[in-house]
Amino acid sequence: MGISYKPLFHLMVERGMIKKDLVEKVGLTSTIVAKFAKNEHISGDTLERLCAYFNCQPGDIMEYVPENQG
Repeated sequence: MGISYKPLFHLMVERGMIKKDLVEKVGLTSTIVAKFAKNEHISGDTLERLCAYFNCQPGDIMEYVPENQG
């Protein structure tokens, strides 16, 4: 599996946010937001924006999941 963004979705639920909020409040594009659901690569800039908005560390947004645990 590689990288999973489940922690981001948990963080969003805790804060009562939906995906559209990432576009409106964080300034991400809908294309980038779609990448989270597919566990696709995001840029360091995107990661930095998320960490700044949520006041958190990268590990609070994503996690590594070995291929055999996917």
